[in-house]
Amino acid sequence: MSSHKAVPHPCAADKIRSSARELFYNQGIRAVGVDEIVQKAGVTKPSLYRAFESKDGLTTAYLIDYQQTFWGRIDAICHNHPDNPRTQILAYFDDLALRAAQPGYRGCALTNAIVEYPDPDHPVRREAARLKHEIREWIQQKVSNLKANDPGLLTDGLILLMEGVYTAGQVFYPPGPVIKAGKLARLLLQSSGISADQE
Repeated sequence: MSSHKAVPHPCAADKIRSSARELFYNQGIRAVGVDEIVQKAGVTKPSLYRAFESKDGLTTAYLIDYQQTFWGRIDAICHNHPDNPRTQILAYFDDLALRAAQPGYRGCALTNAIVEYPDPDHPVRREAARLKHEIREWIQQKVSNLKANDPGLLTDGLILLMEGVYTAGQVFYPPGPVIKAGKLARLLLQSSGISADQE
C-alpha cells in the first residue's frame, strides 16, 4: 500500500479556496465552520484536509490570496502612473474610497483576521501581521521617494487613514466619510510639504 497521500483534484482545492474566501470575508473566519465551507464548495471534508491540512492552513491561504489581489491593484496603479509615487499613493486612496463606499464592503481581510485572532503567536495572526507589514513597507518606500518634511510621520498618517477607511466603510454608509479618503490623503501630502509639482 502506498504511503503517499492522495492529492485532491485541483478543481476541488480551487472550489474550497473560492468558497472559503467568500465566506470568511463576508461572515468572519471564526464564524464559518469547515462543514459550511465544504457544503458551499460541493466537495468532501477529506478533500479540504488533503489540500490544506487544517482550517488554519486554509485561512492562511485565504489571506495570501487576499494580499495577491491587493498587489494586483497596486501593480495596475504603478503601471498607469510610472515613476510618480505621489500620484500612485493618491490613486490608491481614490480607488480605496470607491471600494469602501460599495454595499457589502467588509474592510480589509488582514485587519479583520488580526481582530479575530488576538493571540500574537497564533499562525493566522502572524501571517496577517506579516502581510500588513509588507503594505506598510510599500507606503514607506513611496514616501521615501518624496521630499516630505517628516517621512515617518507621513507614513504613519497614511497607514492610519487606510486603517480608518477599512473600519469606517463598514460603519458609516452610504457612502459615509470614506468617500473623502482621497481628499484626506492629498491634505496629508500637502501638510508634509508635497505638492502637485512633484508629479
